[in-house]
Amino acid sequence: MEITNAIASFAALSQDTRLKAFKLLVSQEPDGLPAGEIARQLCVPHNTMSAHLAVLARAGWVVSKRQSRQIIYRASLSHMEAVVQFLLQDCCAGHPELCASLIDSLSGCEAAKSDKKDSL
Repeated sequence: MEITNAIASFAALSQDTRLKAFKLLVSQEPDGLPAGEIARQLCVPHNTMSAHLAVLARAGWVVSKRQSRQIIYRASLSHMEAVVQFLLQDCCAGHPELCASLIDSLSGCEAAKSDKKDSL
């Protein structure tokens, strides 16, 4: 990832509604949500939410797919991974043991996902 792409990605998330929308979509993986449902859950007017989703899509954070009359949005986990990898690329100046707690905290995602499935 180029630094200009990373800056554009961070800029897209640097707004309250867009960050909340992205976090909501991450929590809804792999199914995603219709645009109207995202707007409803975040208490944002539909046209405003559409504009925010467009910004997130241009920056690569979300992908959309038309299903009948609805547009379903999903978080782009591959983009999130690329951004995290960009941030960690030069992690700890060649001393990965210094980043161990960070890596461990990221692996907590799998445990949380397993716990969620077990409770269903």
